[in-house]
Amino acid sequence: MTDPASTWSAGTDSVATGSAPVDPRTGPQTAVPVLDRFRMDGRVVVITGASSGLGAGFARAMSSAGATVVLAARRKDRLESLAEELRSRGGTASTVACDVADPDSCAAMVRAAMDEHGRVDVLVNNAGLGTAVPALKETPDQFRSVVDVNLNGAYWAAKECAAVMEPGSSIVNVASVLGLTAGFAPQAAYSATKAAVMGLTRDLASQWGARRGIRVNSLAPGYFASEMTDEIPEQMLADITGSTIFGRLGLQPELDAALLFLASDASSFVTGTSLVVDGGMTLH
Repeated sequence: MTDPASTWSAGTDSVATGSAPVDPRTGPQTAVPVLDRFRMDGRVVVITGASSGLGAGFARAMSSAGATVVLAARRKDRLESLAEELRSRGGTASTVACDVADPDSCAAMVRAAMDEHGRVDVLVNNAGLGTAVPALKETPDQFRSVVDVNLNGAYWAAKECAAVMEPGSSIVNVASVLGLTAGFAPQAAYSATKAAVMGLTRDLASQWGARRGIRVNSLAPGYFASEMTDEIPEQMLADITGSTIFGRLGLQPELDAALLFLASDASSFVTGTSLVVDGGMTLH
């Protein structure tokens, strides 16, 4: 396969086809209707942490927008049922077991996607681990386990996908508003890793944008109704919803729309940024 880096340079479109340089004042000229820029037809989207919660919702959203989805997680049995659901709705989906904390497992995930679908256009780096342990009681192993999944895992998966991606591809790292503001529980490891993911996003966007034509952004959700929020005590949940402008948790479709923007051509001039979707929580 031709190295994507050899077919891309700053200020041009995909020169692999021999197209002329793009005017720096006007950019590439297209006549694509605006809503069509959100379509994902023909794109292969790898989603880590896809077995449940937000990741499963992201898979449904990407599939409904026309993407072929590669579902990755440690719990492959749950992936299979989700894949069958997507196929029953006319979608195309495959599954692969992956522990993102293991670089070799991330490499195997990308090989499986390439073997089955021949390309990777989008990575949704969603796999994550959350803990709520007071700092003075948190063990080194507990802290390291969160770092291994949330930060190291995002890096390993991004590296493996970027190596096979063509210009115009997109990586979306799922961060959190807890990388920007204090939360409602003692979550030093989680907050630190999510802030680090935002820094990682900026650096990779800088490295891979001009050279490889890959956009890298992060999505920073607030509190959304999910398996994780189902476990929050009632008083803490009231404090959380009270901190938003709208007085409630976010809903999956509200986050799906933001993800679709970052994953699709709708955000073709957006890279290195963090899109916060938190109902105004970080305004305070």
